[in-house]
Amino acid sequence: MPRLALKPDPLDSLLAEIAACRLCARHLPLGPRPVVRVARSARILILSQAPGTRVHETGLNFNDRSGDRLREWMGVGRDTFYDEARVAVMGMGFCYPGRDKKGGDLPPRPECAPRWHPPLLAELPKVALTLLVGSYAIDYYLPEAKRQSMTETVKAWRAAPSGILPLPHPSWRTTAWEQNNPWFRRSLIPELRRRVVSLL
Repeated sequence: MPRLALKPDPLDSLLAEIAACRLCARHLPLGPRPVVRVARSARILILSQAPGTRVHETGLNFNDRSGDRLREWMGVGRDTFYDEARVAVMGMGFCYPGRDKKGGDLPPRPECAPRWHPPLLAELPKVALTLLVGSYAIDYYLPEAKRQSMTETVKAWRAAPSGILPLPHPSWRTTAWEQNNPWFRRSLIPELRRRVVSLL
């Protein structure tokens, strides 16, 4: 009796397309290496900016000190954070964009999110909490926030749409920012951890 051909999983097919993407290859100094971690069962989605050089090298999102800070904010360890069955992670750009003249990372490539986010988000039906990490993700998914500073947007987290929390990017610069904004530790971090625990 002939075997029935299995229909390809749409998410697997989509991830294969992303892995082969060359949409903005000519702009990428280290070449394309899309870094995305998602699974259909994920309850939490982290939307950030774009990979840095270490993420480009290792293929692991937030595999640096900024990741340590983000995990501390969330109250989770590396094993939980990197379990894509529970936590999905994707940037506004999936590849390392290069550096600007001042030595900082360039913004995420603008081609990436419009092309890949809609079909990916359609494959993540169980996401109940989306963390918008940094100004690029905040500006894209909370366009009304462009009229105010990142600090003002994060401080007004209670006004964000249901299931969304805006966060600053957890880079080394955030150390001074946290000291100047004690409300962040006092009110937002406990709420973030409460929501993460309830979903995981």
